[in-house]
Parts: sequence; C-alpha cells; structure tokens
Amino acid sequence: QCEEAAYEERRYPAGKWACVTKGEPMYEQSISMSFMKLMRYICKENSVGCYLGMTVPVLNEIHLTKDETELEREVVTAYYLPGEFQQNPPVPMDPEIHITERAPLRVITRVFYGMTTEETILREISLFWELLGSTDTVLRETYIVASYENPSIPQRRNEIWFICRA
Repeated sequence: QCEEAAYEERRYPAGKWACVTKGEPMYEQSISMSFMKLMRYICKENSVGCYLGMTVPVLNEIHLTKDETELEREVVTAYYLPGEFQQNPPVPMDPEIHITERAPLRVITRVFYGMTTEETILREISLFWELLGSTDTVLRETYIVASYENPSIPQRRNEIWFICRA
C-alpha cells in the first residue's frame, strides 16, 4: 500500500527530442501510429541512415478537455535523442517527425503498471490529484505519460508526470 502511494519530484535538463503529433479517435491509436513512425526514424529512416539507439522513457504529452473528463485528441509522442546526436540531430525522412528543443522540466511523477488507455490515464491522473491534494504548483491541463518498456509487455512500467510551474 505504501509503495503504491509514493511519488517523487524530478528535474530533466533541456534537450532535443524527435516528436510526432497525432489526433486519432482513440489515444491508443495516436501513440501506436506515432511510435511506429519514431521507430522507423530510430532504426534507419534518417539522414545518417543508421540505427540511432533507443532511449527511455518515451513521452506522450496529453491535454485534458476544459471539464477535465476526457483527453484532447491531439497527443505529442516524443523520443529523446541519444547524447551523440544532441548537437546535430539526424534529419527524419518522415515530414511528420519534428526535432524539438525542449526546455528543462521539473515534474512530480508516480509509477503505474499495465496498459495505457484513455481510461487508465484519466484514473491515474485522478488518483494522483487525490494523493497530492489541492495545489497550484503543477499544471492542470497538460500531463505526460512516460513509458519505459515495449507496449506489448502486459504489466509494463509507466509514469504519470505532473508538470511543475516555472
């Protein structure tokens, strides 16, 4: 029980990410299609023509509707470029992949296991808010789902990230 309630604060430095934005009818469709595009970029479809190396976590940035009951359709899936490519990122062959410099990030994060669906994400956000209580130190409309393992693993490790205000 105690293990489940744990959360931690983390800081991430600025860095370059390969990002794909999708707005499919279901969250799972958006992240699946985006991840497949990113995998092709990672594996060979880039200006250096070679495998770039996998980094974790893969991030899915989500936004809630105004009433906070649903996810907005548009999801940004992001892959952190390995250190050797940070200064000079290989150019993606796919025009839907954009290389973005993301600012340093401070998050409060909590682990959860299993599939990431709109339903499980909304539940995790709600549980995390119950744990944190009322606070205005984090954003209420934007969240990040961080995935550390292959989506086919049934009990894969994920995190929900609440983004701290600057």
